[in-house]
Amino acid sequence: MPSPSDPFRDALAYKPSLRTPVWLMRQAGRYLPEYRAIRAQAGDFLTLLKTPKLAVEVTLQPIRRFDLDAAILFSDILTIPDAMGLELCFEPGEGPYFKHPIKNPRNIEQLAACAPVEHLEYVWSTIHGVKSEIMGHKPLIGFSASPWTLACYMIGEGPRRDFEDALCWLYQYPTELSQLLSILAQHIGDYLIHQIDSGVDVAMLFDSWGGILPSTHYGACAIEPVRQVLNRVQAVHPDIPTILFARGIGSRMEMVRNLPIRCLALDSTVDLSLTRQLLGNSLALQGNLDPHVLYGTHEEISKQVHTLIQSMDDLTGFIFNLGHGIRPDVDFKNVGFLIDCVHQETRS
Repeated sequence: MPSPSDPFRDALAYKPSLRTPVWLMRQAGRYLPEYRAIRAQAGDFLTLLKTPKLAVEVTLQPIRRFDLDAAILFSDILTIPDAMGLELCFEPGEGPYFKHPIKNPRNIEQLAACAPVEHLEYVWSTIHGVKSEIMGHKPLIGFSASPWTLACYMIGEGPRRDFEDALCWLYQYPTELSQLLSILAQHIGDYLIHQIDSGVDVAMLFDSWGGILPSTHYGACAIEPVRQVLNRVQAVHPDIPTILFARGIGSRMEMVRNLPIRCLALDSTVDLSLTRQLLGNSLALQGNLDPHVLYGTHEEISKQVHTLIQSMDDLTGFIFNLGHGIRPDVDFKNVGFLIDCVHQETRS
């Protein structure tokens, strides 16, 4: 296990630290030349993802290059439905989709009997490989998508970005949608438990699409299924730190207060200082620099880092991150400069 005094774990425990920890969503990815080389070697993304030796290397690449305070497992949020038989596909320029999606409520019955963790050995092997390399020097973050986010991708055919099919189910098939979310909560909980058993130090849930839900359904479709996942995990691993990325949460911030999480990660549309005032020291916060800042000059990057950090009256319980993932065409030198800026700013 990582040292109990490392900045990332200190922040999650709401303890003061010598510097503010920083890691970045999608820190392992296409903006790195070494990633592109491994991706070319693999031939396609799914082969890269499902070949533990290569996935270990990709997880470690940003840790070797930058002074980051945590590693995040190289994986994908859609591994569970892929392991349930929906067959994940990637269309160039279009994003992910499933060859066998959920087209109607009758498809849900067979999902309850699935055991996706039996088909995800490559994930456990990748975790073991990463842990053997970092030897406790960096905490390792494992993750999954939230039930609602998975449902958005699983319902309807072909690559899509608006998730209209899932939103229609709110009113067409509310009982069946609730059933699907409960099934997914069980599978996600088991998935995270297996990740923790394999060695991850922190479990993170990405609720990437909760923000598209109408306010009348946010609690039932975003918050409560997440609670089911976390309760399932903490029944087995009560001490594991948990992070929720609640993209698009907006004015619904109060709804996460009683979730069993250690840290709330926020997108760039949210004011961190106002969130701290609202939630107090009940949760650590993570975020939330606009990832487009990385297209700016070093002067602009430094300015934006300074502004965000200075907006926080107290940096205890704060993890610096982006409000979303690094974009693939960003200059990796700007990423390194950003990380150095964070550490310099918070040390001073």
